[in-house]
Amino acid sequence: MTDRIDEQFSVAVAALAERPRRDPALPVRDGATLTGARCLELFDAQLGSRHLDLAARELGARGAGYYTIGSSGHEGNVAVAAALRPTDPALLHYRSGGFYLERARQVPGSTPLSDVLLGVAAAATEPIAGGRHKVFGNKALAIIPQTSTIASHLPRAVGVAFGIERAARLGVANPWPAGSIVVCSFGDASVNHSTALGAFNAARHCAYQNLPLPVLFVCEDNGIGISVRTPPGWVHSVYSGQSNPRYFTADGSDLLDAVPVAAKAAAWVRDNRMPAFLHLRMVRLMGHAGSDVESAYREPAEIEAELARDPVLRTATMLVEHGILTPAEVLARYEEKRAEVGETARRAETAPRLGGAAEVMAPLRLRQPAPVTVPATTDRLTLAQGINQALSDLLAEHREVLVFGEDVARKGGVYGVTRGLLKKFGPARVFDTLLDEQSILGLALGTGLCGFLPVAEIQYLAYLHNAADQLRGEAATLRFFSTGQYHNPMIVRIAGYGYQKGFGGHFHNDNAVAALRDIPGLVIASPARADDAAAMLRTCAAASAMDGRVSVFLEPIALYHTRDLFIEGDGAWLAPAGSGHVPLGSARVYGDGNDLTLVTFGNGVRMSLRVARQLAGRGIHARVVDLRWLAPLPVADILRHANATGRVLIVDETRRTGGVSESVITALVDAAFPGRIGRVTSEDTFVPLGPAAHHVLVSEPAILTAATTLCR
Repeated sequence: MTDRIDEQFSVAVAALAERPRRDPALPVRDGATLTGARCLELFDAQLGSRHLDLAARELGARGAGYYTIGSSGHEGNVAVAAALRPTDPALLHYRSGGFYLERARQVPGSTPLSDVLLGVAAAATEPIAGGRHKVFGNKALAIIPQTSTIASHLPRAVGVAFGIERAARLGVANPWPAGSIVVCSFGDASVNHSTALGAFNAARHCAYQNLPLPVLFVCEDNGIGISVRTPPGWVHSVYSGQSNPRYFTADGSDLLDAVPVAAKAAAWVRDNRMPAFLHLRMVRLMGHAGSDVESAYREPAEIEAELARDPVLRTATMLVEHGILTPAEVLARYEEKRAEVGETARRAETAPRLGGAAEVMAPLRLRQPAPVTVPATTDRLTLAQGINQALSDLLAEHREVLVFGEDVARKGGVYGVTRGLLKKFGPARVFDTLLDEQSILGLALGTGLCGFLPVAEIQYLAYLHNAADQLRGEAATLRFFSTGQYHNPMIVRIAGYGYQKGFGGHFHNDNAVAALRDIPGLVIASPARADDAAAMLRTCAAASAMDGRVSVFLEPIALYHTRDLFIEGDGAWLAPAGSGHVPLGSARVYGDGNDLTLVTFGNGVRMSLRVARQLAGRGIHARVVDLRWLAPLPVADILRHANATGRVLIVDETRRTGGVSESVITALVDAAFPGRIGRVTSEDTFVPLGPAAHHVLVSEPAILTAATTLCR
């Protein structure tokens, strides 16, 4: 197919009849015009994009290239780049070669051909991902790199648009110039994804309430997702009848149609500060990727019909028919671009590659923020009150902090954790969201790119799982695929774990954290008491401010309002909000017993302390190590206190399979710990309703029995 599209262009152009030389103002839609000079600029970007695709296939055939998803057939997206400012943030579809080259043309000093080919060759000198992935991204071009772009970037795009407007309203320093709009492109197959539908709904939800949201959604509709066809007319039938977002459509293979419509759509978004949907009808040439054999699922006649709509050929034909270029001049430009791209590809082929695991992982390297302390308080608080106090302090001290989620504002949270914050700091900074976890996290992802520190709440741990890719595929990867040039600082507060009384069942007592623990670079905090919670929340905020760290803050629901530790009325679980600093990955130790080390976290801390008192009555002296951080795990503290007693019992309220105890045991084994190891965990099941939960969750009697056995 590569040879076919190359040959088709040359043969078809050579057959064109030469026209009288002129440099007309070409008529386009709605009475507008397009100069010959502007057409040549756009044509140059299209030629560059086409030859980048051809070169990527050649590099792959030589074993020197590693990415062959191309932009052939989508070169009409130069019209979108032409309609925008080079400072408008862009989140691009992986077929955006034309857009990238046209955007780069507007920024002096850019080297887009080299950028793309270094990415194809996985070169360490590639300017955005440094060889970690082939992405369209560039800080100087305001292009935020996306990885798979199967709709997962759309919630972030909504968040960026929201953040641009909210930053202007609050006077928060924002990297995007005044009047910016967001552009977000995707394919026709992606519009069916639940993530895309959620993002469109969130955009409509904002616009319906007259909340400014300047985002231009661009659907590049080539009618097929790998081999699965989109029903003809599907995208148009779904979106053309809607006024929100405003719908625009054009033939993406015809610059005389696409350029004015794209300009009109972008201007509408910029002027109205509201979302729009630009539907560009396109073709896909050369298959989905280099390994894709289209003839296995498309008829020859269909492939030939697509070739006839080749946007690069149609632009060449338009230039000849209007006397701007002769056929010979078109072919000369085509071959000159081939030579330029070929020479650039040869340089990329010999560029250095990533040299080892440390270099690959460098963007994920964890750094400790400077110690954060606050004036000491004497008030003894519950866990919920400690978190509330810390949030209030952060909001008061940092105007870039936002607090949002389901029920966090007027109600003050389901458990009252955010009570009073709306009244104190106002609805621009503390606000309720629609009930969609993907949109909540997308809002955090986007506002984090606009100068904010978003503190988003997911109401229950079980509710996270339908939106986890916004953390795994978007939040955690941005630093990695931009070598730290872009980052999305954020804290995600999640109420979780079991033992909740009176409001049970799986969805309100979820104890599954495995899906979070294996996300590279993600910080996971799990405080049990007010003093730790307040200090750890400040540490997470400091880490976000320092290098854009993404943190998940797991809050034990059952401990929110707990006051007592050993006996009713002792108030021993209360603690002041505290002034101490809690470094990332540092544990807290209770006691100095020499017989046994209980390693635990969350609800397990209180249970373990109660069991330790019972053990002392039996002559067994234990110390309790509260991990506090599930990532990074406080390995040094674990080993130090394990070696101090020679016996370790891990009290893990998460599931036996995939739970936290597995990592603790692995750390001990890796360090050749010579002592005895045991664990008590919750069962591998969902948490049932009512008293049945006690059959499957860790209990104090189970801890006591295991501890006694281990110490025999």
